[in-house]
Amino acid sequence: MTHWQNLLARSITVPEQLARHFDFDFSALRGVSEQFPMRINPYYLGLIKAPGDPLWRQAVPDPRELEDTICLDDPLDEENRSPVENLVHTYPDRVLFLVTNQCAMYCRFCTRKRKVGTSRMLVSRKTMEAAFAYLRKNKQIRDVLISGGDPLLLNDETLAWLLDNLRAIPSVQIIRIGSRVPCTLPMRITSRLAGILKRYHPLYLNTHFNHPDEVTPEAAKACARLAGAGIPLGSQTVLLKGVNDNAATITELMHRLLMIRVKPYYLFQADMTLGANHFRTRVETGIGIMQSLIGHTSGLAVPTFAIDAPGGGGKIPLTPNYLTSLGKTVTLKNYLGAPCGYHNDLD
Repeated sequence: MTHWQNLLARSITVPEQLARHFDFDFSALRGVSEQFPMRINPYYLGLIKAPGDPLWRQAVPDPRELEDTICLDDPLDEENRSPVENLVHTYPDRVLFLVTNQCAMYCRFCTRKRKVGTSRMLVSRKTMEAAFAYLRKNKQIRDVLISGGDPLLLNDETLAWLLDNLRAIPSVQIIRIGSRVPCTLPMRITSRLAGILKRYHPLYLNTHFNHPDEVTPEAAKACARLAGAGIPLGSQTVLLKGVNDNAATITELMHRLLMIRVKPYYLFQADMTLGANHFRTRVETGIGIMQSLIGHTSGLAVPTFAIDAPGGGGKIPLTPNYLTSLGKTVTLKNYLGAPCGYHNDLD
């Protein structure tokens, strides 16, 4: 068993196990973990400073998960957009390919918390072969996003087999991996894994950091190993109440990500996921954070703020409104709110 596999095997999976580490009454949490599985590996557990801190909120079950009557079991309508099992085809030229139901940590806000870590999502080579057949048949699909669960929890051999099959499909130009292990279990990013991944360029990896405390020396080492293998890295951060819903935290996170060679890619409004309503913020909060970034820090540190529309409407970008009026002269306001004009008449 490798180091990362040993850490995973030692994960906390019931709330009572946390009592060895924190002075907290966990009696109300058992029912939550029975409905929505928990897994906190020793690495991420070691980053939690105290009950209720931003990392605790992401990892530890909360009674409010069972009180949610507003949100949706399948907020992005993925089940109705799956022509074959575990393949979601929402956009014309790209698909989401779910290859495992396992994660290094079960995030309490996860869009797929209805089935990650449960028998509601089963993956096998047979289901993967059906997905390959669909991709070969539908030649307009040029971009495959591999997700799950976390695809980097597959063993090296299975991951190589998966990537071999995707690269053998001529119409598949781009392969993307969505993985949180650079953040939640960076020891998984071994030299051997990086060597496997670099065989399949162009290959991109989008990871998922939500708080500056997650940007550790271990995470930096993992990201350096991936970047050193020529893999472009991005972060898809989720705006979460009580975790990062203020300008100072997001700004610090974006700056720290750039320092470990991870480009801020998206800042997502939290999905309307059943059991995660307590994480949602008002949309105005995200707009305000974007106003605090744009112009006040380098463009490299500015992600795209977006809502993944409920019902499968797709990602919709949102920006502060800097346009005041259109006409022969366009009236604008800059990041400081000062008015500016641009001559719009081409004659």
